[in-house]
Amino acid sequence: MKELTKLIQSDMRPALGVTEPGAIAFAVAKAKEYVEGELRGVRMVLNSGMYKNAFTCGIPNSHEVGNEHAAALGWVAADASKGLECLEGVKPCHNQEARTLVNEGKVKVELGEVSSRIYIFVEVMTHEGVACVTIRDAHTHITEITKDGQVIFKNADAHTQDEERQVPIIHRYTLRQLLHYAQHVPLEEILFIRQAYNLNLALFEQALKNRRTTFAHYLYKKNGERIISEDEQTSASLLCNAAIEARVLGLSRPAMSITGSGAHGIIATLPLYAAQRVNGYTEEQLLRATALSYLVCMYIKEYSGKLSAFCGCAIAAGTGMACGLAYLRGGTHKTLTLTIQNMASSITGMICDGGNHGCTMKGIVAVDAAYQSVGLALEGIAIEHVHGINGKMPEETMRNMGLIASPGMVKTEGVIVDIMKGK
Repeated sequence: MKELTKLIQSDMRPALGVTEPGAIAFAVAKAKEYVEGELRGVRMVLNSGMYKNAFTCGIPNSHEVGNEHAAALGWVAADASKGLECLEGVKPCHNQEARTLVNEGKVKVELGEVSSRIYIFVEVMTHEGVACVTIRDAHTHITEITKDGQVIFKNADAHTQDEERQVPIIHRYTLRQLLHYAQHVPLEEILFIRQAYNLNLALFEQALKNRRTTFAHYLYKKNGERIISEDEQTSASLLCNAAIEARVLGLSRPAMSITGSGAHGIIATLPLYAAQRVNGYTEEQLLRATALSYLVCMYIKEYSGKLSAFCGCAIAAGTGMACGLAYLRGGTHKTLTLTIQNMASSITGMICDGGNHGCTMKGIVAVDAAYQSVGLALEGIAIEHVHGINGKMPEETMRNMGLIASPGMVKTEGVIVDIMKGK
């Protein structure tokens, strides 16, 4: 199996609801496994990205939102063995019990450092003991577990100092090599990508059936009350953003995440499915385009960090999807380069103010920007490399896009979190 195939396969993960509430609940549920007795309290410290993304985010199987309720459900009902799908079994009685814990002040969530590096620390205290779990760099990557002050598990951080000095795998490739891979990887190697469409389309279907969604029903009406119409872009926006809305509202279907985010996974895939359906592309073309979409998204995200002050869904996944769309339309390496320049010059800098209903609006903008960027690129029209953050080479442009987020928008991240806390 090729190195890039393994990279995609290892990064694709089912996630129920927005990833951050799931990760918070997972951390608490894991700590609970090491203590017995009645709960005295849960204390949690989150880096700014974790704190922000779950701040008003919908939680699966719940009408509640936010960090505290996600943590409370981690104690009450989460199943740590299911990872980011740990809230799958939540029932109304669990929500009531979690609400009581929050109202009694037994769940406290604190803001840690302002950083794009994932960090979760949870301390669970009962009348019989104390257990702590630390997670770094990936949503379920546990680096330490302690019980009553004794270390019972310790793992190296996901990124040690030696690893930080190494070039990430994805950055060892050029855009031309990523395109060559998408064109020539044996089809059987990437058939697993079908799983992403199975999950993401099921989530979309739930969005249309649910009365809580609003954008989904508007976009459906705009598309002539058809899931796939003759209008490719409108169909793409419907599929993509209805699924995102279902996700941020906490509807009970998982998405296939990429780079640790379900919304990234949705944007990177569902517009391409609409393009296939409208234009009659083969499944093979779709899977190859999706592989390219994923890789470009991963390339940018490796620079920006998992959780940052800019909207990686629109910027990184949107740019990946735009490249996949250009590929489906027969675009060359030059076309992809111009597409990336247009995306970099348009929506780079869009802020992330948490996983919430606003992600739907950002997704709408991302789909619009992608279609415009590709259409212009196919005509040879782009913002030239001498302007703005564009580089002479597409690899440089993608690097610059990521650097805008980290370290570029670290102060912005602090301001965003301060505004949200002030509310």
